Order: sequence, then structure tokens, then C-alpha cells
Amino acid sequence: MTPFIHLAAEAAAAERKSAEVTDWAARIGWVVGLLLFIALVYWLMRQGWKWRATLQSDLPELPTAPETPGEAKLSMSGRYHGSTTAGQWLDRIVAHGLGTRSRAELTLTDAGLEVVRPGAADFFVPAGQLREARLDKGIAGKVLAEGGLLVVTWQHGDKQIDSGFRSDRAAEHTAWVEAINSMNQVITTEGTAR
Repeated sequence: MTPFIHLAAEAAAAERKSAEVTDWAARIGWVVGLLLFIALVYWLMRQGWKWRATLQSDLPELPTAPETPGEAKLSMSGRYHGSTTAGQWLDRIVAHGLGTRSRAELTLTDAGLEVVRPGAADFFVPAGQLREARLDKGIAGKVLAEGGLLVVTWQHGDKQIDSGFRSDRAAEHTAWVEAINSMNQVITTEGTAR
């Protein structure tokens, strides 16, 4: 037999061997280890969220809407993406449920801004505490195209807060910015704010 045929016969015999048997104990051990690691990461994230809420415990309770807030100037349905310390788009506020993303129904009246959130705490921003509104591209946990987010700045206690909203119809954002800023201008001129 020639060496070439001999090598081909050995290669064919090697191909006929069965595949190695999987070591199931080792594989299960790795899967369990990975699941425990993921559980640890989620637990640490939850502890961090609780710790942040504890640090922000000096934030006063959120105001609730008055019995008769007046006629609606604007209303919007969309999403609430969270609140941060004004000017610091990554410093998320989690106290009093402000860190919970949710659907939201916004109503602007002469009394202020009412935010109704199914499954999360509703809140109300009195007109005298509204500071400004602007279009932005992001807030902690959410980044969109330039101008894709309505950010409302308001005073709560001794802290200024930015709250981010996105309407189901993004074209509405400009009207909201104009309405809140003109409302703020009137209040500031009258001397009841700032």
C-alpha cells in the first residue's frame, strides 16, 4: 500500500469515530453559575436604587392636583421617562416614584401641570413652580433624536427638577414648550414666582 493510500485510510477511520460525549455536569455548573451571577447583578442594581431613594429622602412629598384645576389649555398622552436634577441629565431622581418610567397623561391648566401615570404615582406641578420647558435629546435612561423629548423644569422644595416626556405625537412638543414658557413669563412678570 502506498503511503498516500495509507494516510487516506487512517483519515477515513478517524472520521468514523463518534463525537465526544458532552460533560453535562460541567455544562449545568456553568449555567447555574451564570444564573447566580445575573441574579447578583440585579440584586445589586436594586440595592443601588434603594440607596439612591434613601439619599433623596429629603425631597418633599409630591403635590396633588387641586379639586378644580381649571380648563385644560393643552393635553397630551405619551410616556414619562423620568426626572433628574435640573441641568444634570444623568442624576436620576427616584424618590416618591419619580424614577419609574410609565405611560402618562399630561394636562396643562392655569393652575399648573397635572401628570397622571397609570401604575405609578401621579403628581402635580403648580404653575408658580414651573420654570421652563425645552426640547432635548435625552434624560437618564432615555436618549432620542435631537428635540425628541419634552423636558419640563420645575421647582420642588429647594431643588429644581427636569422631567422628561415624549408624546405619542412628537409634533405636539413645540406647542407645549411655547405654552409653558409663556405661562412662566406671565407668572414671573406678575412677581409670584422665582
